Amino acid sequence: MAKKSAAFNLTLNEEQKLAKKEILEHAITVLKGQAGSGKTLLACQVALDLYQKKETNKIIVSRPLVTMDGEEVGFLPGTAFEKTLPYLIPIYANMYQLWDKIEIDALIHAGDIEICPIAFIKGRTFLNSTVIIDEAQNCTHSQLEGILGRLGRNSRMIICGDMTQCDLPQVSKSGFNFLDNLISVPQFKMIKLEANHRHDIVPEILQIYKASRETSV
Repeated sequence: MAKKSAAFNLTLNEEQKLAKKEILEHAITVLKGQAGSGKTLLACQVALDLYQKKETNKIIVSRPLVTMDGEEVGFLPGTAFEKTLPYLIPIYANMYQLWDKIEIDALIHAGDIEICPIAFIKGRTFLNSTVIIDEAQNCTHSQLEGILGRLGRNSRMIICGDMTQCDLPQVSKSGFNFLDNLISVPQFKMIKLEANHRHDIVPEILQIYKASRETSV
């Protein structure tokens, strides 16, 4: 799309500006942060920025399909699209905050933005793309290993997650924390976002829940 959209009127705070700089300098970046820290929104903004500047020609956004009760969507009725759409709505919502809905829908229709569940990216290689993995705390160890192996030339991967929001039946099955072991790999970066972008009440509520979990262990 040639014309500028709301994505480039989005004002990044200093934390986000520093994070964006690191994303642009690394092949794989992990964005950690509690609910409301703006992980996915920042990742989408970077992806759309790179696309508009023609530094990439495709944006791929994926996430595991796990309910808050830890169930896979296979148990739901309907076609594959009908099953997955509710879980992809947050991604669409982030995109619509950044660019005009008509533009985003046109890019999706053209295939320049591809939004799909984790299960559908197996066996692919992503070239000239920005790949965003959302809700990565719900990816298993083997899923994340497979995802990391999909990155092709002239591409970046941004992995967003927060272990306090893990919905897997067994939290130990998540592969998200294992990513800490990769920080010594060149072109791999781990970033934690601290600022809250939701209502001012949210951080205090989340802190109380966090303290409750820690005392119950």
